[in-house]
Amino acid sequence: MSFDRSAVTVIGLGSMGSALAATLLERGHATTVWNRSAHKAQALVDRGARPAATPEEAIAASPLIIVCVLDYDALHTTLDPIADSLAGKAVVNLTSGTPEQAQEAAAWARSYGADYLDGAIMTTPPGVGNPEMMFLYSGSQTVLDAHRPTLATLGEPLLLGADPGLASLYDAALLGLMWSTMTGWLHGTALVGAEKTEATAFTPVAIRWLSAVNGFLTTYASQVDAGRYPGDDATVDVQIAAIDHLLHAAAARGIDNALPELLKATMERTRDAGHGSDSYASVIEVLRKGTKEETRRKAQEEVGSV
Repeated sequence: MSFDRSAVTVIGLGSMGSALAATLLERGHATTVWNRSAHKAQALVDRGARPAATPEEAIAASPLIIVCVLDYDALHTTLDPIADSLAGKAVVNLTSGTPEQAQEAAAWARSYGADYLDGAIMTTPPGVGNPEMMFLYSGSQTVLDAHRPTLATLGEPLLLGADPGLASLYDAALLGLMWSTMTGWLHGTALVGAEKTEATAFTPVAIRWLSAVNGFLTTYASQVDAGRYPGDDATVDVQIAAIDHLLHAAAARGIDNALPELLKATMERTRDAGHGSDSYASVIEVLRKGTKEETRRKAQEEVGSV
């Protein structure tokens, strides 16, 4: 059977899957759709999508299969019974999960003759189709090279490496960064808001400050890689003193201090580990401690089992 190389199938039509399919249709791709609840496909069918009656029919329709379902259980429930039909297909899995699940899915897909690319969507459904939004991929470069024009219609495709788990790993790390940043902004907004400053007045100043923080991250990245943290800008000891001002100001205004208290405790652990005169980047040594202890525990268990 010959295919239009731009033809694509989307399996899973929740909010994100529907946004993916709608964008592909808007950009002129022959798009086949399937969802367990068939009624969710109707709006897309009205716009030109081809409905598939079964997952097997959906897979047969296109060389490129994009899967975006609730979780990996849903993925396997849908595809395991018809896995033989994946042979020769390019499977791009945009289902959220763990790095380990992505690695297992890649091995599973390969066992049925499919080429597998895992992905993470770094936007919400309204951002799909914006070229400034990142779609992170890991796994088969062959799939990305063969279908880059199609995938690029969804957002900028960034291949992180051959390990299929990398996209999920970056996804988790970047979401952690997002939540920490937004919660810090909300704490600051609550603090200045106690003095009748509106969020819309504070936020432009906060965003400008984040541009300076970007510079700190760039400087600290090389320190983290080198494992050396020269305290020539601001030491951990200085940061501990500074955060006390935040704690006092917030407490005086009735603002919940759970976040800055956690940050101060982490700084103090870093100081107690001997990094008081080092840069703030040295905090990573405390954050990594759990990983080192887990590695040591597993090694001890292995020795004990011999």
